[in-house]
Amino acid sequence: MPHQALWAVLAPRTWPLPFHLLPPGSALVGGAVRDGLIGRLGERPDLDLVVPGDGLALAHQFARELGGTAVDLDRERSIGRLVLKGWTLDFAKQEGDSLPADLSRRDYTVNAIALLLPIGQKTLALIDPLQGLEDLRQQRMRALSEENLLNDPLRLLRGLRLATELNFAITDQTWEWILRHRLRLASVAGERVLAELQRLVGCLQGMRGIDLLLQSGLLEAWTPRSEGSHPSLSLAHLSPAQARERGFTEEETALALPLARLAALLDEASLEALHASQKLRRRCRHLRRWRQRLAALDLLGQQGSGGLPEAEQLELHRQMGVDLPALLLELVPPVAEAALQRWRDPGDPLFHPQPPLDGRKLQAQLNLSAGPRLGQLLNHLTAERAFGRLPREAADQQTLTVARTWLKALGDPRHD
Repeated sequence: MPHQALWAVLAPRTWPLPFHLLPPGSALVGGAVRDGLIGRLGERPDLDLVVPGDGLALAHQFARELGGTAVDLDRERSIGRLVLKGWTLDFAKQEGDSLPADLSRRDYTVNAIALLLPIGQKTLALIDPLQGLEDLRQQRMRALSEENLLNDPLRLLRGLRLATELNFAITDQTWEWILRHRLRLASVAGERVLAELQRLVGCLQGMRGIDLLLQSGLLEAWTPRSEGSHPSLSLAHLSPAQARERGFTEEETALALPLARLAALLDEASLEALHASQKLRRRCRHLRRWRQRLAALDLLGQQGSGGLPEAEQLELHRQMGVDLPALLLELVPPVAEAALQRWRDPGDPLFHPQPPLDGRKLQAQLNLSAGPRLGQLLNHLTAERAFGRLPREAADQQTLTVARTWLKALGDPRHD
């Protein structure tokens, strides 16, 4: 693609920052250039800019002038971020005495292509000193050097993630370096590793990325290879085709697949070691728990969660909530599709269990105080509604009658 065609694809007029405000010698690098060249540029791509001066100061200057927010990414290397009108722009001070010298310090050749911006006396030009364009044409991931990978060992994992996203092959030399230095990944902050893993499992073809992960041993520090120490890896290979068979929409697939893969790939201890949030650990824990429960009772076939006792069905739907599709991926298609249809209905009393009356109204109408008895009553009414013994649209008085009957059965003298 000629540089003029790439410039048109990048649509600079849509950028939140007029490019002519940048200093002469500024260049667009990295993912936006790469993705623009291969026709996969998003609507609001992240813009990574190499500038001849202080990138950190420039980010703060534009934040003051244009009303955005500046974030210090790396004070030592003078890298700053500007968040403006929903866009993210990163400014990095050029390393070395030229743009090619800066590009030579990057990770992979496909990320080492720059578009010199037409500012001042500079003319629009595509800078490709390391044959990144040829690697794009050949659809291959090639690391610039072993040293560059080790300058930030997260690049070892990033190569696998990019190969998965782009469906590129990893060159033999690059693969050899990844294998040789796989244990170096343990020196990277867990949060950074987890962020890359989440992007990898979020790829539609994330199964390939997981295969690469397992072959490379990059996760050995968190998921030892010894038998019995790893979650069920067969589940990590859940695919978009399985989702389509079960009637998932594209949006539902994007919600379910990454969580299902991550929960299969990393156990509780691994997630904790990677400093995952309490929320993410809880979501994965619930998914693993209910998958194991259904499998133990042989309910992944024709019955699904409907084969559980009522109390467990309620608990499952309370815990899974919006994450239920990640569990439905493992049910046989007809059962999964029927469950998915019910999950899509926010008013379904079982798949989105809620008591028909709130606790305050029950307290006022039934002269109850807050405490365990009230909680038990709310659970009872929720179950009665969820399993059709109390109509979905029951009037308040009908619900109160059911509540009084339950209290009376417990021997509450106020409801004799």
